[in-house]
Amino acid sequence: MTQEEIQFTFDTMEEQMEKAISHLEAELQKVRAGRANPQMLDGLFVDYYGARTPLANVSNINTPDARTIVIQPWEKAMLPVIEKAVQAANLGFNPQNDGIIIRIAVPPLTEERRKDLVKKARAEAEHCKVTLRTSRKDANEEIKKFVKKGMPEDMGKSAEEKIQKLTDAYSIKADKHIEVKEKEIMTV
Repeated sequence: MTQEEIQFTFDTMEEQMEKAISHLEAELQKVRAGRANPQMLDGLFVDYYGARTPLANVSNINTPDARTIVIQPWEKAMLPVIEKAVQAANLGFNPQNDGIIIRIAVPPLTEERRKDLVKKARAEAEHCKVTLRTSRKDANEEIKKFVKKGMPEDMGKSAEEKIQKLTDAYSIKADKHIEVKEKEIMTV
């Protein structure tokens, strides 16, 4: 087995792990932490002339202060459609349509709701760790195939150790992300 094949296995695994961390970061951005944030509305789609379109593609979304999200559609005809989409998303928001923009007052979080959000954030971190472990398993299986094809066993063992160190490093990254998010959620 060539060093290039082993390096390709490491690179593939690291790429998968990097994607898992990026996905975790994106999902944690969507978890509400008391402050108004335009990313709270990520994943919200509206019916734009028969096409399911992301809200951000039909409007400007801003946060003028810590408790308000303002949605300014590019077409006034979209106001009622956006308002219905926000209500249907069941995010706990009550949009106010004034004929020009839609204001969303972000209510302060209750202690119970904060704990639920922490659970949700931890679940996202666990999904990330499952992906990391799957990547580790795939890479280890690849190394075992190389050993069967003639790679020296000590080389295989050192490759598996390197794989484990990489997995541990990414697992620590995931833990740090969740720790920061928990602190953000629980801060009143």
